[in-house]
Amino acid sequence: MNLIPVRTPKSAKSLFPDLVWDLPSKEKVIYLTFDDGPTPIITDWTLDVLKQYNAKATFFCIGKNVEAHPDIFNKIIADGHSIGNHTYNHIKGWTTSTENYILNIEKAQKVMSKLIQNSEFRIQNYFRPPYGQIKPKQAKTLIQLGYKIIMWMVAAIDWDASVSKEKCLDNVVNNTISGDIVVFHDSIKAANNMQYALPKVLEYFSEKGFKFKCIPE
Repeated sequence: MNLIPVRTPKSAKSLFPDLVWDLPSKEKVIYLTFDDGPTPIITDWTLDVLKQYNAKATFFCIGKNVEAHPDIFNKIIADGHSIGNHTYNHIKGWTTSTENYILNIEKAQKVMSKLIQNSEFRIQNYFRPPYGQIKPKQAKTLIQLGYKIIMWMVAAIDWDASVSKEKCLDNVVNNTISGDIVVFHDSIKAANNMQYALPKVLEYFSEKGFKFKCIPE
């Protein structure tokens, strides 16, 4: 059973004000994000669809996947998207000591920095905790190290096999407003739902005059 709400409640923002949940704007802008890649075929498909709509996004990459697929990782950068850290091997913050959690994140950051082929690209210190799980001490330490912890306001719930692809689409279309950060996954588990919903989300909001941008510095 999925316990993550489609739209993040205001109470979460109040309890964790140092985390970035949304980026309120007078512009009609949405910040799409993708977790768990890079993944062969799926991330490539995602990049192609984003390009069709002149949409930019932020990809929160797993360090181990970046090591395995550096060509896809660099394609994300070449297409003008931004990069975030999603730990080295998708560990859970709630069951990991702060010391080991930080080491895991720093390992991923080093992997990504080393493999970037574009010398002009500067990787941001964006971090998103897997499963949305992070202890207060872990968050405090990361912020002290200069990381911005990027959460989300709207979850497509694309990873959950019990959620239909139509419901996944509805989750985003019916809950997203300007300035929201939306989370999808470019992973094998989420592919069926994400590949159905993403083009329709891009079309729906593009027709309403929205732009899709990377999370700004």
